[in-house]
Amino acid sequence: MDFLDIHTHQAAQKKGITSIQSLSLTSDIFLAMPKTKPISIGLHPWYATLDKLEMQMKYMSVLASQQNVKLIGECGLDRLKGAQIENQISILEIQIKLAEKLNKPLILHCVKAFSELIEIKDRLKVNVPMIIHGFNKNEALGLQLLKKGFLLSFGTAILKENSGASKLIRDTDLFFLETDDSGIPIEEIYNAAAKLKNCSVDALKACMFANWKKLDLL
Repeated sequence: MDFLDIHTHQAAQKKGITSIQSLSLTSDIFLAMPKTKPISIGLHPWYATLDKLEMQMKYMSVLASQQNVKLIGECGLDRLKGAQIENQISILEIQIKLAEKLNKPLILHCVKAFSELIEIKDRLKVNVPMIIHGFNKNEALGLQLLKKGFLLSFGTAILKENSGASKLIRDTDLFFLETDDSGIPIEEIYNAAAKLKNCSVDALKACMFANWKKLDLL
């Protein structure tokens, strides 16, 4: 059974690893869209702007319907970088509507805007799974998000002793693991997660496989 990496920016894949490569749509991303390997595509809040939104969403609406596009994103909200938060909200909501139309999960970037993200989910009554990638905040916030129906993906934060992520991973079995842009092997993240869950790596692999199947990612 493969190691499953739900969110990475690395193009290369090693034998025994299945990963979903995240591609952010920009003016030049359309030149080399993979047709077979698993990917996610979205408008990242660092780079998305309203003036290019109409053109980019036309492309994205077509590309996102490809069978190998497993997730919409990474998209989301970031109060520290990118356009004004009001514009980011508008851009995110359009991508949420596309995800709902295609019935594909969202992979979300969120920095200092969790209250806005929760409000959007409640107001739009989002039905598709909403996965917050690389969760590294405190345990209380994580539990609030889980209660609201969000899913969490953990990366290098679980390598840090007593981090919110390392505590949260003990509280749920419905979660995902990722490498993002860290360069740390997914095997190392699995080993850390297995220790925190007090289970074998093989048992953790089976859990991740089941979670991916629930979201039709395999």
